Amino acid sequence: MPTRFARLAVGVTCAMVAWTSLADDRTAGAPTFTESEIQIILSHGPWPMPATQDKTNRVSGKPEAIEFGTRLFFDARLSRVGDTSCATCHVPERNWTDNQRRAIGRVVVDRNTPTVSNLSGSRWYGWDGGADSLWSQSLRPMLDERELGATPKHVADLIRGDEQLACRYRRTFGETPPAKNDEAIFVNIGKTIAAFLETLVSGRTPFDQFRDALARGQPPLSGTYSDAAQRGLKLFIGKGGCMNCHSGPNFTSGEFFSTGLSRFAPNGKPDAGRIEGVRKLLASRFNLLSAYNDDASGELAKQTHQLVVDKKTTGEFKVPSLRNLVLTEPYGRDGSIDRLHDVVRHYSELDPLRLHAKDGKPGTPLKLNAAEQRDLVVFLESLSTYNNGWRPDDGGPCR
Repeated sequence: MPTRFARLAVGVTCAMVAWTSLADDRTAGAPTFTESEIQIILSHGPWPMPATQDKTNRVSGKPEAIEFGTRLFFDARLSRVGDTSCATCHVPERNWTDNQRRAIGRVVVDRNTPTVSNLSGSRWYGWDGGADSLWSQSLRPMLDERELGATPKHVADLIRGDEQLACRYRRTFGETPPAKNDEAIFVNIGKTIAAFLETLVSGRTPFDQFRDALARGQPPLSGTYSDAAQRGLKLFIGKGGCMNCHSGPNFTSGEFFSTGLSRFAPNGKPDAGRIEGVRKLLASRFNLLSAYNDDASGELAKQTHQLVVDKKTTGEFKVPSLRNLVLTEPYGRDGSIDRLHDVVRHYSELDPLRLHAKDGKPGTPLKLNAAEQRDLVVFLESLSTYNNGWRPDDGGPCR
């Protein structure tokens, strides 16, 4: 897959903040990792993961689709009144989020803007998992009245009526935009935007350097990974139990949990979360059970077919990736937590009745002392790289 759009942060300078110095207790020193702990650490890499093509999207990985999707992502004309684009909320310099408590499209919406980096290969999309493909997720904000507020006809007419967009459509899909099938054009636009989003992969981090040194059986280079970060890592995979949800190279299981972290109730009502996401997904005419799925085998649609509306999932939200989380504050589904150390404190001191595991039993507060909380923050900071800025490649005129 082409990567000219992909590397937002080519350096590996960690976004360490004031908490680093507070947590650098030199008397504690670096921890020792057991063989089993090393195996857990290794499971969080290597990074970046190998690029994979989305079989449900026939233009996934296609250079022409990536270039087309890039242009569309930044094109405010996709919105009904021409004032809002995907990049309005997903800002490149802010790790593809907006650092607002809740997203602001045409109006303020109910949830915090998640980053759109590192999404390739996910199974469910959005805080509630209301989409089962990256291309169908790309369609949702275009239709939402609070965001772009468009219609399939609006999008299709834009593509047909703009010479450069029509040319890129033809170059990507091998045909002129059809005169009467608005919805087919609309879905294809979602697929080109998804092709672009697949290229957004965050850079390597200090943790990745440390992890790869362990994989080679070598000690980390002096000064590249602090003792505090290593102590925090040991807490992350041990006492903190964080890797039970934040697993794998992308530090997320991709599943849904109720954490008690978010507090905002939109319109005075609790956010239903996953249960409502399943309802929306099953009702969507753009899900993988539809004719728009390009995977002829139907293999990737099986999980969608097996979905059921389960009351137990009420209030559950998708586990976010921890990569580049320093750049994505505020935190939580509703953006109600301002700082990273407040997130750690929440899990250390939470009310067990506000957090329930999948087995229905009350959650257990981590009960980390102040020094442990600081060490865990330093480790989490080591999963981030500075965003050096990003600009789309114009690609020149289409002929």
